[in-house]
Amino acid sequence: MTISRRHFLGTTAAATLATLVTPTFAAGRTFFGIATGGTGGTYYPLGGMLAQLISNTAELPDTKISATAETGNASVANAQLLGRGEIESAFVAADILDAASRGVGQFDGAPLENLRAIGALYPETVQLVVRADSGIETFEDLKGKSISSGSPGSGQWQLLGDLLEAHGIAREEVSEDYSSFSQSVDKIKDGNLDASLITAGLPTSSVTDLANGHDIRIVPLNGPAIAKLQETQPYYANAVIGAGAYKGVDADVETLAVRAIWATHADVPEDLIYAVTKALYENTETLGQVHPMGKQISIDKALESVSIPVHDGAAKYYAEKGISQ
Repeated sequence: MTISRRHFLGTTAAATLATLVTPTFAAGRTFFGIATGGTGGTYYPLGGMLAQLISNTAELPDTKISATAETGNASVANAQLLGRGEIESAFVAADILDAASRGVGQFDGAPLENLRAIGALYPETVQLVVRADSGIETFEDLKGKSISSGSPGSGQWQLLGDLLEAHGIAREEVSEDYSSFSQSVDKIKDGNLDASLITAGLPTSSVTDLANGHDIRIVPLNGPAIAKLQETQPYYANAVIGAGAYKGVDADVETLAVRAIWATHADVPEDLIYAVTKALYENTETLGQVHPMGKQISIDKALESVSIPVHDGAAKYYAEKGISQ
């Protein structure tokens, strides 16, 4: 997998953050990377804003922390990056992080025992997106249709497989596309793809873009088949995409969600993780002003869905706040 060492922050968001926080300067410089996801999801923009927040507020003695958000291939690839110690932190879905640490599922026989949690972030909502004129109204209607599930081996790819199995549909009965969120939306616009399975925070920029130019439908994920899936994947909670989340979505849609976790690895210094943990949870109001998912981040839920050990630096901060795993 190729990852770019670049920091991203939208111009408007950067300007907003600049007025909300005062940069801290020091003699040295410590670099801190955050692996995110593709540009059409939520990991990417939120990671950029978090990196800016850390760079402006996090403190270490005699050094400045320079945080960067990096594009990546989301949860599975991000967990593998951490397992190899190739980046300081990453966003990973709770179910994938748990599987990686235990060496099950896509990590079968190869547990990543060095993974550590910094804290829980926000719920990622599963969105099965189609055009309103597609004729797809239920998950079962996908049989014989084309659907994008992300790159093979990704958490998104695994989720599609789980959903198909729960509904009694063989993987070969759908035409699978491995495009990114943004690419899949472009294909739906052009009529070259029937559906896209997207798991991200609401609203998701690529879905907003699609809805602003085309009539869309969010296919509900509910009923006995979903209850069957939740028996084996307890990290998936019931969720609702509220009416008005996107243009044309005029009624609530029942679906699933899984919490995103900010993770690191055991070799990152304790004082550095303490500093970035403090920077996040003491500036959630600021983050919420520049991204909707920032409003979902709360220290009260910092350890929700966290099944792996908490990094000593984060644990130190939580102990000061009276929070234990």
